[in-house]
Amino acid sequence: MDEDMTQEVQDADIVEESPIVSTQAADATVLTSLDELIKATVASVDRIRIEMKKHKEMLEDGYANDPVYREHEALAKEAAKKKNETKQQILKQPAMQTLASKVKTMSAEIKEKQFSLSDYLLEYQRLSGANQIEVGNGEILEIVNVAKVVRKPSGK
Repeated sequence: MDEDMTQEVQDADIVEESPIVSTQAADATVLTSLDELIKATVASVDRIRIEMKKHKEMLEDGYANDPVYREHEALAKEAAKKKNETKQQILKQPAMQTLASKVKTMSAEIKEKQFSLSDYLLEYQRLSGANQIEVGNGEILEIVNVAKVVRKPSGK
């Protein structure tokens, strides 16, 4: 080898980036981006809702200004009033009251069981890592997670 091309070798420590630190940095970046995306989407939804409300009001005004629509609306209200009166008369019968009560109780029970089922499925999904579950009749059901934001009441 040529003496000019000889490279001097020095002792050096090789420093490797810790995968944990790298993952945490990546997670922080993703979290920041996700936070910004969520905020932008919430703002966009709010803007669209405001715009939609304006358009709905214009649409309702258009209906209200049409004489044929107003006439049909009055007829529909009268028919709905008669329908409700008839329904109330039927519900005065003891057998119908019992049925209505059972339906109301069953509806509340279903709602309560659906809420419990949601908790069970989230825990099942967390423990098993599976997104599907087979039910008693062999049918396979997919577990779907739904998340939404709800405005928190201000403490004013």
